[in-house]
Amino acid sequence: MMKRESGRFRVRARGPVACFTRPEMKAERVSYEVMTPSAARGLLEAVLWKPSIRWHVHEIAVLAPIQWTSFRRNEVGSRASPKVRDFYVEERRAQRNTVALRDVDYVITCSFELTGRAGPEENVRKFEEMFERRLGRGQSFHQPYLGCREFVADVEPAPSELRPIQPEVDRPLGLMFYDFDYGPRGEISVRPLFFEARLKGGVLHVPPRNEVLHANGGNP
Repeated sequence: MMKRESGRFRVRARGPVACFTRPEMKAERVSYEVMTPSAARGLLEAVLWKPSIRWHVHEIAVLAPIQWTSFRRNEVGSRASPKVRDFYVEERRAQRNTVALRDVDYVITCSFELTGRAGPEENVRKFEEMFERRLGRGQSFHQPYLGCREFVADVEPAPSELRPIQPEVDRPLGLMFYDFDYGPRGEISVRPLFFEARLKGGVLHVPPRNEVLHANGGNP
C-alpha cells in the first residue's frame, strides 16, 4: 500500500512585523498573540503548493518574546469589481489603526498528505524531496508573509538547537481561527473553523483537523 502521509518538517519563519488579524475586530486590525495555523499553512504553500498534497500544521513554537507595535495605515474599504468600470482609490481610502506583533520568530512543525488528486506517478517521497530542496534554496512561488502581504517573512529550515521561550508558561489564548472548511467540490460552502488555543511551554499545539471539525459541529 502506498504511503499517503509525509514525515514531519520543522520550518523557521521570522520577520520584523506580523499581524494575524482577529476576525471579531471589524474596524481595526488587531493581531492574535501567536501565528494562526492558517497563516502557517500559507507560508508552507508559498514554498510548495500542489493540488496533489494538503498541508497539516501540528505545532507552532514561539522563539521570541511576544511584543506589540501599533501604527496607522491607509486601506481601501471595498474591492474593485468587473461590474464597476471606474474605481477611484482616493474616494474609498480609510485610515485604520493596526495593532501588530514585532520581531516574531517561530518554528512550525508540519507534514502533508496526498489528496485524491494525486496521480499514479506521484508519491510522498517525491514531494518530500521537492519541499526540502526548495526550502533549503529559499525558493517560493510567491513571497511568504506573516498574516498580511506587506509583512514579509524569512522562511528556512529550522536548526535543531532552537528552543521556545518561557518553557514554564502555560496559559490559554482563547478561541483562535484554525482555517476555512470548504464544502465538496462543485458546492459553494465555506465556513470558518475555530479551536481553543493554549500556549504551553512556549508551544501552540494544533489539534488534528478532524477534532476541529467535530468541535465546530462536524461536516457542513
